[in-house]
Amino acid sequence: MLYPLKFKTIFKDKIWGGNKINSILNKDYSPLPNCGETWEISGVAGNVSVVEYGDLKNKTLTDLIDQFKGDLLGPDIYGKFGKEFPLLIKFIDANEDLSIQVHPDDVLGKARHNSFGKTEMWYIFQADPGSSLIVGFNKNTNPEEYQASLENGKLMEILNREIVSVGDCYFIPAGRVHTIGKGLLLAEIQQTSDVTYRIYDFDRLDDKGQKRELHTEESVEALDYKFYPQYKINYSVRKNDETRLAKCQYFTTNLLVLDKSTFKDYTDKKSFVILICFEGTGIISTEEGKFEIKKGDSYLIPFSVKNLSIIPVGEIKILEVYIEI
Repeated sequence: MLYPLKFKTIFKDKIWGGNKINSILNKDYSPLPNCGETWEISGVAGNVSVVEYGDLKNKTLTDLIDQFKGDLLGPDIYGKFGKEFPLLIKFIDANEDLSIQVHPDDVLGKARHNSFGKTEMWYIFQADPGSSLIVGFNKNTNPEEYQASLENGKLMEILNREIVSVGDCYFIPAGRVHTIGKGLLLAEIQQTSDVTYRIYDFDRLDDKGQKRELHTEESVEALDYKFYPQYKINYSVRKNDETRLAKCQYFTTNLLVLDKSTFKDYTDKKSFVILICFEGTGIISTEEGKFEIKKGDSYLIPFSVKNLSIIPVGEIKILEVYIEI
């Protein structure tokens, strides 16, 4: 029988990683020297999530899809994606700026890497004072101007940098130049893809004294050179209800800020649901049992689990993710 599934965290040390995964999210990443990312729910080859508890303990996400198919993913999702789990859920701790980068879209990703593209979104739930990020260009540009700026060391002059704070949310479609800035801890929801084109890495060296590989030529065709007047998502919190943050063909994300027991009816959903807790504690109550959810936990709610209640202890904050097709 399927039930709300929590997976063992996959820890990733990064040249820019810090210690907030442990100090804020209470996740022990030892013996790694730092932790830049945790992969909470992943179907990426070589990094497939493993169930943490219950009757399905130690089964991989791939095992579960093989066994349960549409009961896990939803018949329509299974029909479209088969054994490839379509989303990747991460927490990211940027102790230093990440590289300036871009991700290919589905067409380019398929042609070059036999991969999905990578559209993603960020929800910032901890930010050191003055922290910032880069998203998009600050004016309309073109491949020629972009390449000249890069070669002349003036790339930063055409990029859009924004000071950010807790609760800020950004949708990053494939093709949009971006980087997560120093001092930010965030949840990332993305298409299943590990393809990144690194444009500029601030000339830093890795633990072997080498500069990391850049993908300047690959990025030229991948980039969207348009300027957009608004990059940050504007939203107003609806307490004890859904607050829509993002909706695209790859995922829909709602913010849940709850201080009382809340019933969720997923009968109309055609996919699984993911619940990502980034503040507080509570209980997920279903016919299959009661499951503790706390800051740093991510649960995969199978398609077959249609009703549940979230019972907070005080106030809890959760990102609710599903796919609409």
